[in-house]
Amino acid sequence: MADITEHKRTEEELRESEARYRCLVENARDAIFTIASDGSVGSLNPAFETITGWSRADWLSKPFGPIIHPEDLPLAMEVFRRVFLQGETPPLFELRLLSKSGNYVVGEFTITPQRQNDKVVSALGIARDITERKRTEQALRLTEEQLLQAQKMEAVGKLAGGVAHDFNNLLTIITGYSQLLLRNLGPSDPLRAEIEEIKKAGERAGSLTQQLLAFSRRQVLLPKVLDLNAVVGSMGGMLQRLLGEDIHLVAALDHTLGPVRADPGQLEQVIMNLVVNARDAMPQGGKLTIETTNVEIKDMYHHGQVVVPGRYAMLAVSDNGCGMDAMTKSHLFEPFFTTKGLGMGTGLGLSTVYGIIRQSGGYVFAYSELGQGSTFKVYVPRVEDAIEALALGLPLPELPQGTETILLVEDEPGVRALVRDTLRLQGYTVLEARHGIEALMIGTQETGVIHLLLTDVVMPQMGGREVADRLLAARSDLRVLYMSGYTENAVVHRGVLNPGTAFLQKPFTPDLLVYKVREVLDAERG
Repeated sequence: MADITEHKRTEEELRESEARYRCLVENARDAIFTIASDGSVGSLNPAFETITGWSRADWLSKPFGPIIHPEDLPLAMEVFRRVFLQGETPPLFELRLLSKSGNYVVGEFTITPQRQNDKVVSALGIARDITERKRTEQALRLTEEQLLQAQKMEAVGKLAGGVAHDFNNLLTIITGYSQLLLRNLGPSDPLRAEIEEIKKAGERAGSLTQQLLAFSRRQVLLPKVLDLNAVVGSMGGMLQRLLGEDIHLVAALDHTLGPVRADPGQLEQVIMNLVVNARDAMPQGGKLTIETTNVEIKDMYHHGQVVVPGRYAMLAVSDNGCGMDAMTKSHLFEPFFTTKGLGMGTGLGLSTVYGIIRQSGGYVFAYSELGQGSTFKVYVPRVEDAIEALALGLPLPELPQGTETILLVEDEPGVRALVRDTLRLQGYTVLEARHGIEALMIGTQETGVIHLLLTDVVMPQMGGREVADRLLAARSDLRVLYMSGYTENAVVHRGVLNPGTAFLQKPFTPDLLVYKVREVLDAERG
């Protein structure tokens, strides 16, 4: 009789080993499965069902291919070829699998060939669910891209602001001397038409620099508490004429909309630019909707941007035009970026919107799909103050004269000469300083009364604010008028005029200079 003790022991060890193996497979958090050489699923563990929702009954003896994302099929076929035809073990790879719920999950796979008589007969697969990890990585990439975009916009903004500052100095000279020349020419003078064209060109260039300043958030804003609905309503007729007969304008205004604090002129510019952008996206006509509503943002991250949580008035401009692709959206708010043909646009419309709204403490978001139209949403912080009445513009009187003494501080020689000549023509005594230190010397040495300090804001060595503070310490009755094409210091803190600060934005005309000087000199002290 044969001794089968050893045989029984071996069988018992095999059963224990198989039980341990089965316990590992059945309780593993990763999906474990086998695939036959024909592509059908041989076996799979419970984790496969947990991850994908598909049970053993759903896929046993069925091909794996139908649940692989179409874009990942070429990779899956290459892996299959390497495993079954070449007997290789490919490196880690990722596939998207269609879950039973209809969503795709992302798996990180290893596939190992299983041999019998040196022939690959099946493959053992292990898949780890990395869906959440991929979502996190995608969110991180998106955040990094948005940070880089914000840094790029800030860098371009600084460059644009610097260019606008330099151009404003030049344009002040061009338009100023053009106006002075025109004063001395008769209506029939043959040179008058040419000089008027020079002046007009300077004014047009000035409007472009104002848009650059708006983008760079260095434009001087004069905010008021206002009703955004009233601003939209007052523009209705003009907007309809701007859109033409082929575009239907719809206004859906929330009558409970809270007031906002913003520069009304700049807010009109924002609406105008958004409407023009929408119009250009609908060359064959269409529908444009302007909507307002109250919004409360509670999260610091809103549509991928870091924002200040709080209550906002939202203005949305929507069109059913051509829409935009991802590349266009990524450059949308950059100055000079345009999809229009050469000479058809400056590329400053949306960058101006971006600059004005950011300078006003708000945000602008663009939503668009190619062929599906676009929506621009503008968020402006709400305030609780009562609505202020907007001052009506009055016609300017004739050029006023004066006999006061003015200390002029300007580092740009051309601008300094223009201002000096203009003021002296009106009867003022003008003391000139090329920079702040020289201005302090004049202020110390001058024994007579200096009625007005007219100073540039940004200058080398010493800024206009410091000059004013030092002179006011010794001459408390001194009036101060600041002028600049680039306002980035305490005089115009974050682009908003401090209360009581008199400011003259470059480029300015001689007439405007004379009116502003007289206004500051005649103003009652608070």
